Amino acid sequence: MPDDATRQNPEIFLDMIRGQRRGKLKVYLGFAAGVGKTFEMLQEGNRLRRQGVDVVVGLVETHRRAETIAQVGELELVPRRRIEYHGVVLEEMDVDKVIARHPTVALIDELAHTNAPGSRHPKRYQDVEEVLRAGINVITTLNIQHLESLHEIVHHATGVRVKERIPDYVVATADQIVNVDVSAEDLRERLQAGKIYPADRIATAMENFFAVEKLTHLRELAMEEIAFRLDRRRREREQESGSPVVGSARIMVCLSSRSPRADALLRKAARIADRLGAPWFAVYVQTPRESPTNIDAATQRRVANNLELARQLGGTSMAFKGTDLVNAIDVFVKEYGITHVVLGRSNRPWYSHFFRQSVLERLLRTIPDVDVVVVENSATPQA
Repeated sequence: MPDDATRQNPEIFLDMIRGQRRGKLKVYLGFAAGVGKTFEMLQEGNRLRRQGVDVVVGLVETHRRAETIAQVGELELVPRRRIEYHGVVLEEMDVDKVIARHPTVALIDELAHTNAPGSRHPKRYQDVEEVLRAGINVITTLNIQHLESLHEIVHHATGVRVKERIPDYVVATADQIVNVDVSAEDLRERLQAGKIYPADRIATAMENFFAVEKLTHLRELAMEEIAFRLDRRRREREQESGSPVVGSARIMVCLSSRSPRADALLRKAARIADRLGAPWFAVYVQTPRESPTNIDAATQRRVANNLELARQLGGTSMAFKGTDLVNAIDVFVKEYGITHVVLGRSNRPWYSHFFRQSVLERLLRTIPDVDVVVVENSATPQA
């Protein structure tokens, strides 16, 4: 259930959505299946409906949970789109029907869901963005482990690599976030009572993802995210009111075609930038060794994928040429006013082929007024 500090009265959201051209987004954020996100979303939909607000269910995933099914109540359900894939009929939200119906509020469950092949968009959050652009307000649900920048942290905490992920900016731009919280022990009791998964999945879940220490870590991540977002908005309001802005950090994360686990490095840089409230740049440093004639097509695709991931995480991706790695970084730092440089390090540094002398030592001497952050970037086994 939402805690008292984050419980939001439906009137607050109702006031927010009046008079707006682009839809507003509200997210019920949890840390695991079964905490009650969908339940709370449907409860709010029914409260708004009783107040005369035009509310529809764009899509809800009840997972056959009796308590959740009961909460649908008299809410209008927009018919789903049926998609045939390899002889199997799959159902997804019909974006066109939701937009054509044009309610004041659409309830759309499981923001991180991957749509069936043949859908207009690969991910449900992209469907939600289209609905918002049409001027429809959306209430949705999400678990903390689906945030892109937390991918490595969640893997280390749970041993699971979450496949369905969404860019952090989706949550960062939400107009309201509500923390749906229960204790790890209470959640495990729900699981054992058969309120989350079928009986044949309970024992495995109890020993794996629903182990107390793993749930506790995920719960802490959710609380930390909520606290950070609330503080971030407080600072934004202070800035809008004319209060002095503290800090003007700008972050550069350095990439090469040989960067080990560049995805982990980018997620770490995105978290640092987010916490500092700073813009950040993912810079592919192109020395002569990095020219297209010297790296194969597969490597070039990997570099392009890394730069695209940086964009999804909210960074600015760019290539920057230079004859010398450290000098190229120095020039970029001065040109863009960088205050923090983020580098990756593995057991065998990717930059070792450039210099016999330590790149870190050279950087510290060359840019003494810039904070250099070295991220331990050893490859981890795939789960």
